[in-house]
Amino acid sequence: MRTLNYEEVIEKIVYFIKEKVDEANASGVVIGVSGGVDSATTAFLAVKALGKDKVLGLIMPYYENQDVKDAKLVCETLGINYKIINIKPIVDAFEKSLDFEPDKITKGNVMVRTRMILLYAHANQYNLLVLGTSNKSELLTGYYTKWGDGASDYAPLVNLYKTEVWEIAKRLGVPEKIIKKKPTAGLWIGQTDEDELGISYKLLDEILYRLVDLKMPKEKIAEELNIPIKKIEHVENLIKKSEHKRKLPAGPEI
Repeated sequence: MRTLNYEEVIEKIVYFIKEKVDEANASGVVIGVSGGVDSATTAFLAVKALGKDKVLGLIMPYYENQDVKDAKLVCETLGINYKIINIKPIVDAFEKSLDFEPDKITKGNVMVRTRMILLYAHANQYNLLVLGTSNKSELLTGYYTKWGDGASDYAPLVNLYKTEVWEIAKRLGVPEKIIKKKPTAGLWIGQTDEDELGISYKLLDEILYRLVDLKMPKEKIAEELNIPIKKIEHVENLIKKSEHKRKLPAGPEI
């Protein structure tokens, strides 16, 4: 992986957040706090940039589980104002309005987009910017919901790979239990990021860095990492099939 000066990266992101809030003449930021390392790291950076009084956390569970406790731990550690909004009644009402029973992916996307709507409702009401929590690994592989967790005003972590977010989190003092927990979007019981992606974040980031940043040939990556070429092809396929997510809606040239 690339070598970063993490203290410089932290200062750069802190300056970025402060600058964007000042430019927008906003009163602060709102963040969806999930109990995972990405949202925790974003919240810690926001407080470092703006102070705790200008950061609002929204905890938006569908399931009452450990993630809610972890999200509360993040907010209470930072001393920021937070709200817990149970999205189950909203999602269930939406589901009842359909003339079909959504599969788990469709329902999961509805859950994520519901959270986006709630974030923007608070942003509009209180003159806040929505800070996204997506990282570069998720962006490149399309591991996010279009117009859901992929929707934000600014995304401070979007140029950091997941493994780099873990390093930033350690330096910011994010609680160790948050850093060490298995990454999950919490869309259904037992769901984990790495199971869905079909690869560990550590290996994924090593491949992405070589494919995207260094533009190395697949054969060389396989040789350097001592892995089957089909692993690189799997990651390449994730990038290709999610390309539409990284673009604004296209229309024909007139």
